[in-house]
Amino acid sequence: MVPRRIGFVSTRLAGPDGVSLEAAKWAEVFERMGHHCFFMAGELDTPHDQSFLVPSCHFTHPGVREVYEGCFGCTTRLPRVTRKCNDLKGVLKQSLRDFVDHYQLDLIIPENALTIPLNIPLGLAMTEFLAELGIPAIAHHHDFYWERTRFRQNACPDYLMTAFPPRIPTIQHAVINSSQVEQLSLRTGIAATVIPNVMDFKNNHSKPDGYADDLRSELGIPDDHKFILQPTRIVTRKGIEHAVELTHRLSMPATLVISHASGDEGDHYSLRIREYSEILGVNTVFCGDRLGASRGEAPDGRKRYSLADVFHHADLVTYPSTIEGFGNAFLEAVYYGKPILVNRYAIYESDIRPKGFRTVEMEDFITSDTITIARDILSSDDLALEMIEVNRELARRFFSYEVLEQNLATLLMNCFGR
Repeated sequence: MVPRRIGFVSTRLAGPDGVSLEAAKWAEVFERMGHHCFFMAGELDTPHDQSFLVPSCHFTHPGVREVYEGCFGCTTRLPRVTRKCNDLKGVLKQSLRDFVDHYQLDLIIPENALTIPLNIPLGLAMTEFLAELGIPAIAHHHDFYWERTRFRQNACPDYLMTAFPPRIPTIQHAVINSSQVEQLSLRTGIAATVIPNVMDFKNNHSKPDGYADDLRSELGIPDDHKFILQPTRIVTRKGIEHAVELTHRLSMPATLVISHASGDEGDHYSLRIREYSEILGVNTVFCGDRLGASRGEAPDGRKRYSLADVFHHADLVTYPSTIEGFGNAFLEAVYYGKPILVNRYAIYESDIRPKGFRTVEMEDFITSDTITIARDILSSDDLALEMIEVNRELARRFFSYEVLEQNLATLLMNCFGR
């Protein structure tokens, strides 16, 4: 195909959150296909000459936060909130024009910006901009507002119906699971393509190189302890209390390591996990301040590790989520060659489990059988290796970069023809 200049737009394209990671994968595959990618967001860790930083894109921007707090958890919207939203929308529309003009873009990819209403002015600005300009767009959706309890009570149904997501002929919609296709069509009449999250399983170059040999000692994990990894943010839907319970009931020396911080949903659940760990006597390590998208130095001057470094040390990965859009941490565990405990959340049941993946399963709560299987895997290298190899082969077939490339080529053909 003719090389295209593609612009990604989001609230944040930096760090280890799922949206940023998947956007980076799309960009990498587009570049492999010969296209050129550029990035606009309120926080970026992308190459400088491809980056367009706009602070008001970020969901933590004071004005954006004012609009968010004036729209959710209430049923009426104050006039000043509407005015603030309109003002920010105008500023962001101009930023989008500048972004497109500066890089001479052929295609826009809103990354979750037309999906979850953390930045309402950005979604509205994007909708109006795309309606006026007519430039092709592929809206990449990760988690819709109707999938999150905190958005149910709101004073902005007009905004949600307009922009999250919008119905515009030049926008193609890509979702990450089959349930979203059904719900999107049912609620809005919009058709979408399922493009699951992926990893580069064909070119897995992730191997320990010595940098993180001191990770266990740096995190205070005894040498004789099993390393149980919970590789997610600390939010309620991740079900981390089940990982604490599992670690407690293994009846072997073990430490639970939680890789990420709380994120944008507050610290109440984090406090609950800390208290629960103390009650059960589980050695739980919170290492969000020591983990980054890449290696380096933490703000306090200590060594910072990558997500890969933490995975390499894990003996078992826990993924007891109750709700997931897809399951990035599941694919990461397969990629890094680790056995997995997984709760049978809805998308795992419909889009992952039927492929034949081998896991330690639980269904909403930990049972004695769950503990027995987990203990057997932690005690038998052969059993763990068998699970790992089966999962890797399945992941290569269904969730690889090659699958993503085929899907993106089809979407581009829909935009520009052959």
